[in-house]
Amino acid sequence: MLNDTRVRTIKPCERPIKLSDSGGLYLLIAPHGSKLWRLAYRFGGKQKTLAIGAYPTLTLKAARDKSEEAKRLLANGVDPSAQRRLNKQITSTGNTFKAVAEEVLVKLEKEGRADVTLTKKRWLLDFAYPAFGDRPIAEITALEVLSVLRRVEARGRYETARRLRSTCGTVFRYAIATGRAERDPSADLRGALTSPKVNHRAAIVDPVGIGALLRAIDGYDGLPITRAALRFAPLVFVRPGELRSAEWLEFDLAAAEWRIPSAKMKMRRVHRVPLSRQVLDILRDLHPISGVGRFLFPSVRSPVRPMSENTLNAALRRLGYGTDEMTAHGFRAMASTRLNEMSGWNPDAIERQLAHQEQNDVRRAYAHAAEYWPERVKMMQAWADYLRQCAATSEALLRRGAEHRGRRLAHNYRHRFDRYRKPHGRGDFRGIQGHRQFGDELRERGHVVTLPKAG
Repeated sequence: MLNDTRVRTIKPCERPIKLSDSGGLYLLIAPHGSKLWRLAYRFGGKQKTLAIGAYPTLTLKAARDKSEEAKRLLANGVDPSAQRRLNKQITSTGNTFKAVAEEVLVKLEKEGRADVTLTKKRWLLDFAYPAFGDRPIAEITALEVLSVLRRVEARGRYETARRLRSTCGTVFRYAIATGRAERDPSADLRGALTSPKVNHRAAIVDPVGIGALLRAIDGYDGLPITRAALRFAPLVFVRPGELRSAEWLEFDLAAAEWRIPSAKMKMRRVHRVPLSRQVLDILRDLHPISGVGRFLFPSVRSPVRPMSENTLNAALRRLGYGTDEMTAHGFRAMASTRLNEMSGWNPDAIERQLAHQEQNDVRRAYAHAAEYWPERVKMMQAWADYLRQCAATSEALLRRGAEHRGRRLAHNYRHRFDRYRKPHGRGDFRGIQGHRQFGDELRERGHVVTLPKAG
């Protein structure tokens, strides 16, 4: 075995010298005078060498300690050289929660995730960064994660807390896969969070309500592009983001088809939408307004950007529909409900037109390539005709209601006139004049009223 005196006093020679210590540890003296600690070992049936450090920076005692650490790794079936390379990689990339999370986001971006998805992930992670973003990810405990989630829950945002736990879990599992953590503490929090109440997006699904909504949209007095988008939405029932980002190059008017690229779709699959005659009419009317640009529905502030995600919902609010009555996403629920209740349409064709993914793995394997295109073409034209019928029926009901109210008001008017002129006499000018004014008000409201004559 070596001692400090021997290590310190050994002189270099023309050829490298090896001085053995014990357990495979030796000192290599190079011809130029450097003294390097090395460990010889076998792993996987192969002879290998591990560089431990240089003397005198690393003393004999320190070299023996590092040799023992390497032997403990060997006893656990780990190659010390491979572990060192992994440790260097971790040090260069960072082992904090934030550093790992940013790597996950880069990975998701390379996998083609939508920009809106990445934005939501970053928004969620911003809740965690102040608490433990700069902490080594391997040292973060379940209690620390729970503390952040509790602060989110305290604001009443139970669904946000649930999604944040899931996102943190993704980061921890990635850290495990890259050797920077040994376990996922978020897994210990299952059942610890308040389950959010499921609130389905508001939608109008009864025929009378649908007709009233369509009539309200036809009477929208805002921007022509917004009105066109409102008329367009129920006829194609795509997701609001897909509608807002629709581009003229995606439309083949001759073939009556809208082909949405996979990059814009939630399921990352090209989606085809048959265009009914009503949709083609809207596009022809819209083309002189926005056809020179890229988007069907450009932003008011910049024609190179699509319409804001809040525009359609704000337009519905302007029409008098609250958030608990109708949303831009509600047109999908409207179509799904009514089409499934209408006889004759294949449920798989409806789901394919909605761009839904089959939940059953076996059915998804068989239905993935099924397009049901001929049936979808017929279905979309029938749907457009059905919406037109709903609007016409609603208008007829409204007209009959107005006529009924007009007759009732006229009856009330005559009754009031008769009651007034009896005590005052037939020739009382002030009484008759007052009721003439009342009749004028009724006529201004659109009611047909015959004024009774005095005398």
